[in-house]
Amino acid sequence: MSRHFLDLADAGGDAIAAMLNDAIDRKEARANWPKGKADADAPLAGRTLAMIFEKNSTRTRVSFDMAMRQLGGTTIVMDAGSMQLGRGETVADTARVLSRFVDAIMIRTDDHAKLIEMAEHATVPVINGLTDHSHPCQIMADMLTVIERHKALPGTRWAWLGDGNNVLHSIIEAGSLMGFDVRVGCPAGYEPSMEVLEAALKRGTTVPILRDPVAAVKDADVVVTDTWISMGQEHAEEKLAAMTPYQVNAALMAHAKPDAVFLHCLPAHRGEEATDDVLDGPRSAIWDEAENRLHAQKSVLLWCFGMIG
Repeated sequence: MSRHFLDLADAGGDAIAAMLNDAIDRKEARANWPKGKADADAPLAGRTLAMIFEKNSTRTRVSFDMAMRQLGGTTIVMDAGSMQLGRGETVADTARVLSRFVDAIMIRTDDHAKLIEMAEHATVPVINGLTDHSHPCQIMADMLTVIERHKALPGTRWAWLGDGNNVLHSIIEAGSLMGFDVRVGCPAGYEPSMEVLEAALKRGTTVPILRDPVAAVKDADVVVTDTWISMGQEHAEEKLAAMTPYQVNAALMAHAKPDAVFLHCLPAHRGEEATDDVLDGPRSAIWDEAENRLHAQKSVLLWCFGMIG
């Protein structure tokens, strides 16, 4: 049995919980081990993951590569520019061919439609390593990080500051599946997708869109932000000006709960969306969050192969 992991709703709340529990167990089981040593059970021995990158990557590239190594498998890393995909071969044909060679495909791309097309024509699991619409693997790591900070997900309050982008879309989806509240602080014209908000509403979750950053952060358990200018976008001065009031700094964090956790998926534009005293401060979990991409994605891979849930 194989499954695609295109968005969090593909798995559902019960499977997400099972993956997070597995990630916690696997992470604890290999504490102080060499990072390149395979897990004791090496459940993906003999399996190969193809990784396609149409966007630059540090955390996604390294975490998926190491995830497969720790699970006993191997990877093939491909940049679209060095593939026939970059010379006009269709996504569908690429999916058909790769399915004959490898056991799973991870793609990091711009247009979400490419991901959907890949999944429609692949006969092996396809994983969303990031699209302009969503970033579910990142939010799996975020949820794992929050749990590690001794916060059960249901009933927690997450505050988002800044652009209504792909990371926020996956946070909203996660909240509606896992029972935590999301409040969005953003300027007019930079709201999250109405489609994402409506999907959350159908699951019984309302996501307030607030213009006052203090109101968004008040009594939050988790404060999250991301770069204001996403990959591929021009460094727009107008957008930066609109976002400036939503910078996460010490004064804004003071309105969150005293034990609130600060998250940022990285890379950070220090001094723009967040200040150094927050990024490097005692409530920041950004380095744990980055590491947890590895641990969460190991469990995503196992779910895709039908070994979890």
